[in-house]
Amino acid sequence: MSIPRRKFLGALGAAGMAVAMPGKAQAWESKAPPDPFGCLVDLTRCVGCRKCEQACNEVNKLPEPETKFDDLTILDAKRRPDDKVYTVINRYYPGRMDDRNKLAPTFVKVQCMHCQDPACVSACITGALSKRPDGAVHYDVSKCIGCRYCMAACPFEIPAYEYHDPITPQVRKCTFCFDRLEKGQKPGCVSICPVEAITFGKRDKVLELAKGRISRDPARYVDHVYGEKEVGGTSWLYISGDDFGKVGFQNLPARPMPQTSETIQHALFSYLWSPLALFGLLGAVMGYTSRKHKEEDHDA
Repeated sequence: MSIPRRKFLGALGAAGMAVAMPGKAQAWESKAPPDPFGCLVDLTRCVGCRKCEQACNEVNKLPEPETKFDDLTILDAKRRPDDKVYTVINRYYPGRMDDRNKLAPTFVKVQCMHCQDPACVSACITGALSKRPDGAVHYDVSKCIGCRYCMAACPFEIPAYEYHDPITPQVRKCTFCFDRLEKGQKPGCVSICPVEAITFGKRDKVLELAKGRISRDPARYVDHVYGEKEVGGTSWLYISGDDFGKVGFQNLPARPMPQTSETIQHALFSYLWSPLALFGLLGAVMGYTSRKHKEEDHDA
């Protein structure tokens, strides 16, 4: 049985009026921890050795890669972290020339940015993702229902899903080595870097270090710390000698993504107008359907 379009739109309009009724929206508040850890990646120092990839693999007990860590031909193609690889190095040629008048490469480490106000945490409907006081965005597999909203919400497209596992699939990403942080240790990738391209410490201190390097050597660096303000700030910060847009970084707003999504949610659900509107719509449709059935039964 089909419902006439006019009747359906009438019920929908009534429900829409309920949503439009004024309510007191809750003001959004940042949930960023006050004193988290952070990592600074200096792209002018990275040599693309992939030692960070190797350390990450060993610390997290990930599967052995098909391409050995000392095989740098893998850098010929751009890669993304996935369910078996939590961090990767990509190589770019932004147009800068080296001392031999050849294109100079820039190497970029990619992993979860561990945002200050993570969109993935905001999108998770079960609390499987949370922002820890130490800065790590933590994943609790026991709470995950596999909805993958976190994957859709992440502006950096980081969370990966174990599609190959039909029984107990998980969302996988960089953990910030939170278990090592609890022991007073540095993340595995930081500890192994042979050229000290990664600096670990309290976020405010590594941010101060980043700005200090830029101010002391303005000819070497672009005057921008990526991650200081992007999407409300991230635990991983970058400084570079090249324009960030030329080496794979997205141009993102400073506004935390949950500030927009959660404000809309609060406005819709203030005083339960959104649930009432939904129930009103469903009730109108069900009422009409019930009456229609009775009329048909009576005619029969």
